Amino acid sequence: MKHKFLLSIFLMSIVVSCKQPEARRPKKHGITNFYKEVIEKNKKLNALEKKSLEKLISLDTIQKYQSSTNGFWYTYVKKDTVNTNFPKFEDLVQIEYNISDINGNIIYDNLERVYKVDKEDFIPALQDGIKLMKKGETITFVIPSYRAFGVVGDGNKITVNQPIKSTVTLIDIKSNN
Repeated sequence: MKHKFLLSIFLMSIVVSCKQPEARRPKKHGITNFYKEVIEKNKKLNALEKKSLEKLISLDTIQKYQSSTNGFWYTYVKKDTVNTNFPKFEDLVQIEYNISDINGNIIYDNLERVYKVDKEDFIPALQDGIKLMKKGETITFVIPSYRAFGVVGDGNKITVNQPIKSTVTLIDIKSNN
């Protein structure tokens, strides 16, 4: 009798153990949700950076900065009130510029470049900013990181998510026509 009882328990345990438990399904973390989270996080970081840059600009009592519709601020160092010629699509512009951190510490100085407007890769804010300039003008741009070198930096001296200042002089415009 004791053996029959043990045998029945043994058989029941075999029957129960033969039934495979259903595998647990992984939680769905869709790509869409991931991207939405990243976008929201970046919006918050950009808003904090914007607030910080606006505060810094407000402390500058010497220069009067204008806000551009393209996400940067600028002030004229040298303004031409006579000339009406602005760079246009595919014009070749010759510029001299420097890049500093937002506190004015020079990162790159005395850079020169010939740039084909809207046809070459360049600092995004400066691509837009150059189109605000006339020959001979000098403008200082305050550029948030997402309109400068973004989350990668320049791989050299400009770090990840670093806002920058750049003072640009438009030396010459050669029309594409």
